[in-house]
Amino acid sequence: MTVNALKLLLVSTPIGSLGSGKGGGVEVTLLSLIQGLLRIGHEVILVAPNGSQLPEECKDIEVCYVSGLAQASWQHQNYISPVTIPVKGVLPSMWDKALEIALEKGVDAILNFGYDWLPLWITPYVRPNIFHLISMGGVSEAMKNQINNLSKTHHSRLAFHTHRQASDYDLVQQPIVVGNGFDLDKYKFNPRSDGPLGWAGRVAPEKGLEDAAAVAAHFQETLLVWGVVENEQYARNIEESLPAGTIDWRGFLPTKEFQNQLGECRAFINTPKWNEAYGNVVVEAMACGVPVIAYNRGGPGELVNSGVTGWLVQNDDIDELILAAKRVDKIDRNKCREWALNSASYQCFAKKIAMWISEENAYKNINSNQN
Repeated sequence: MTVNALKLLLVSTPIGSLGSGKGGGVEVTLLSLIQGLLRIGHEVILVAPNGSQLPEECKDIEVCYVSGLAQASWQHQNYISPVTIPVKGVLPSMWDKALEIALEKGVDAILNFGYDWLPLWITPYVRPNIFHLISMGGVSEAMKNQINNLSKTHHSRLAFHTHRQASDYDLVQQPIVVGNGFDLDKYKFNPRSDGPLGWAGRVAPEKGLEDAAAVAAHFQETLLVWGVVENEQYARNIEESLPAGTIDWRGFLPTKEFQNQLGECRAFINTPKWNEAYGNVVVEAMACGVPVIAYNRGGPGELVNSGVTGWLVQNDDIDELILAAKRVDKIDRNKCREWALNSASYQCFAKKIAMWISEENAYKNINSNQN
């Protein structure tokens, strides 16, 4: 199917500026998509919080920076928490600006990257059309209800990263699943298979760092840990429960440095305690040729081909993680890189997004044929 060039307005996550790491995997997704859309001939305008920094390959796009207080992330709230928006919050300010720009510039569509109630709620009432790339599973009753309701009236405006993520919601039709994409030229294959163990992500309870650290402690090794420490008490508790030196805190690094260090690992351990929507770091590891040992939960359970690109183990079973780490040498690192190239390039991802927005009915027909 041929997709005509689109003028798209992308609205970033309101929980932190791009480049800060606070947006987690959404930052990687957004910036990869911008690069992919530009590469295949689409025009992009971005609305983002003040302080956002874009990589060189995305700096030619038009960007509107908006000030305001950051929105709290839903994964840090209770499931039944009410919808709250700070006074002078960046979320409503970003959407005021997005709707203003959309009318002024005549964009074809708005693509929302924020996992927030407000843009979902306004979708039926505004023009141009708002599309939502849902970035999390059902961590909030208010968000689940709003997504379920929008599915009843505007199902084709919702897309998900994996089927497992989408299964958290009560959708009226089969979900539109678009995967994710990365600039894989930035990730270099490393054939080394005798390096350390690695883990990456936001350092917060739902990410399960303690399980990966227990594996490293079993082998009396040091676990390399990358990511923003969102919960310092949680991080301290883990460190204090382990032999000194078990964790090597590497922090949140730019992609170039991160992939260079990640590629040195003999295995990457992924231990989420919740239903991950996708699992960006899983793909980043495989793009470097690093086998992944992961719980068979959420998005990573769809991404890892057990026995080929890593090992999937029973959820929350540290003994199984240890057994998998002992047989990681059975994995061909070339297969890991091959999977990433074939399944998670930003070019392929951008084409899926453009097709979704251009031809909602085409996706409806595809999903109908799969029933």
